[in-house]
Amino acid sequence: MSNTPMAASPLTRAVLEIDEYASGLGWDQPARLFALVDTARLRSQEPALAAQLGLEEEQKITGLTPIEQDEIPTGKPLDEFLGTIAWPDAVVGCALTVERLMLPPSAEASVPEGLSDKKLAQWVAEHPDRQEVRMTVAVLRDGARESALRLREKDSPTEVLTGSDLVPGLAEALAATFEE
Repeated sequence: MSNTPMAASPLTRAVLEIDEYASGLGWDQPARLFALVDTARLRSQEPALAAQLGLEEEQKITGLTPIEQDEIPTGKPLDEFLGTIAWPDAVVGCALTVERLMLPPSAEASVPEGLSDKKLAQWVAEHPDRQEVRMTVAVLRDGARESALRLREKDSPTEVLTGSDLVPGLAEALAATFEE
């Protein structure tokens, strides 16, 4: 985690760690889901798994450890898939990294009305001002949220934007996975 500020909150550090991991895989990747677990609890309750993850005893025991989950099904819409998730008590949060195309706010006025989702996606994909973005969004059971955004054209660890309200819809969908 060479580019993660140590003064950042544990949730911010986890989001940046996931962003760095996803960056190492390159672009044009499928969405990836992560469980977030308390590192100290993981080391005490699952020492073999902690060792496998490289969580050495001398490391600081505070923080969150992201654990990548099984692959997200490709034929199912993301919101439907998220609606099927139930986390065990040991999971204190979750995170998702996903790539999307986005347009600047100035393009909003030119969006044609009445397009189907498929036609709208095609229109965005062909728009000259489109940007490819990787979003990493994390939520905790207690309601805390954090996001990291990385533009493909500015693919550098120093160009990652972080904030708690950058992708509110996705944060809401992830938070719903903890509702009973």
